[in-house]
Amino acid sequence: MPYDDSPPPTRRARPLSVAAALAAVCLTAAGCGGGPEADGAGAASPRPGADAASSTDPTPTGKQPEPSGTASPSDSGSDSGSGSAKPLPKGPLTGRTVVIDPGHNPRNRDHTREINEKVDIGTGRKECDTTGTSTDDGYAEARFTLDVSHRLRTLLEAEGARVRLTHDADRPFGPCIDERARIGNEAKADAVVSVHADGSAVGNRGFHVILPAGVKGGGADTSKIVKSSADLGARIAGHFVRTTGSAPSNYIGGNTGLDTRNDLGGLNLSTVPKVFVECGNMRDPKDAALLTSASWRQKAAQGLADGITSYLKG
Repeated sequence: MPYDDSPPPTRRARPLSVAAALAAVCLTAAGCGGGPEADGAGAASPRPGADAASSTDPTPTGKQPEPSGTASPSDSGSDSGSGSAKPLPKGPLTGRTVVIDPGHNPRNRDHTREINEKVDIGTGRKECDTTGTSTDDGYAEARFTLDVSHRLRTLLEAEGARVRLTHDADRPFGPCIDERARIGNEAKADAVVSVHADGSAVGNRGFHVILPAGVKGGGADTSKIVKSSADLGARIAGHFVRTTGSAPSNYIGGNTGLDTRNDLGGLNLSTVPKVFVECGNMRDPKDAALLTSASWRQKAAQGLADGITSYLKG
């Protein structure tokens, strides 16, 4: 059974009027949204037309490596610099710019020398990028992040936002972590979200949002974005719980779904509000069953979109 990379639907997301306090309520209330299960138990039902794939999308078996240099069926018709070419509708996010940063690149594995070259992250030096992780049966994080990013772009553009991707599997490797930050900065983005999935131990489950710490040194100075990024991250976390049914991480963030770090170049070098979202743990079979489901990925994109919209309208 092939992986389901059904393209995201084009539709208008429902407007939101959720207060910032929702994140704190959902993250501290026991059982808010329920824990993630492979059959979607406890998750909010998809909104009408929310997914082109069946909600019973089976979890694939058997390793099916992605051919080098090729993109999934949902990876077509997009310019990473400008989003979709068609005119944007008027909506609550008209005039706002969002940069989506799909973690890693499917071709990084063919350019290990280049991605291992270290770049300046302001407070030190770190590898340009990594290959990312994968599920045990070979579904790559880079493939997951592109699919969710495309779905997220569709939802945000339906609300009128101008959306830019840092890459769209349209370059041989990267971009490096410093360039990823620079793309958001140069776009003067109102919000930047870097989409990822974790590669932790079996039994470690759930999502977490990584926030920038207060960092100042070299070319890094996050002092102006720490507070706004924390607000963005909390809103995303609250909506992600509600929409996907996934619980906050049981291994990072003390069950808050929020983690603050000072060692990520993509955050250290950002001058605009930015967070990373680890949508689940690819190495845990129960989380992997969610991450490989097209219907769950649509819920993940919706949760991210709702959090971003709440932040930008707040």
